[in-house]
Amino acid sequence: MPRTKGDHEARRRDVSEAVWRVLAAHGFGGLTLRAVAAELDATTGLLTHYFPAKRDLLAHALDLLEQRTSSRPRPTGGDGLSAVRTALLGILPLTAEATVSNRIWVSSWDTALADPAVSANHARMYAQSRDRLRDLVAAAQQLGELPAGDPARIAEGAQSFVLGLVVQALLNPTAFPPDRQAELLDDYLAALASAPR
Repeated sequence: MPRTKGDHEARRRDVSEAVWRVLAAHGFGGLTLRAVAAELDATTGLLTHYFPAKRDLLAHALDLLEQRTSSRPRPTGGDGLSAVRTALLGILPLTAEATVSNRIWVSSWDTALADPAVSANHARMYAQSRDRLRDLVAAAQQLGELPAGDPARIAEGAQSFVLGLVVQALLNPTAFPPDRQAELLDDYLAALASAPR
């Protein structure tokens, strides 16, 4: 019986799920055609139809990571400083799903540092996140909940703080459980809000 386009799409989804499971278990350092084939219980020959070379597999994994990260449910709501807090909480590894996503992102940094194109793409995504945060900071400033100042610079500092907290929580989840991460973020925002005006 000939294969249909639907069969191909279903198989591609299976392959993507296997790629994601390998990334979740081993990060980008453990992402190989052999590892994905083992996860699928298939041959590496089957995978070369989708990924002729390791670079193709990496590109797919990075696309998958970007798609999953952008579609991950995040807390919403609030205005002003509350919206800033909500956006920053959405970055932290507070749930099992967010932890897996963050672990994969952090493992992708090594790939990004070694490949200028991947590095540029990562830089673009982080810049987009800062731009969204900048707009939230500016709105909080208009409401008088944050002191005056360059909202882009404040967003840069907030993003840097929260990314550092992500790394600490991933490396030492016992010392930085979700409630502790939220407390530290609240401390940071309280200090930001009470800075001299």
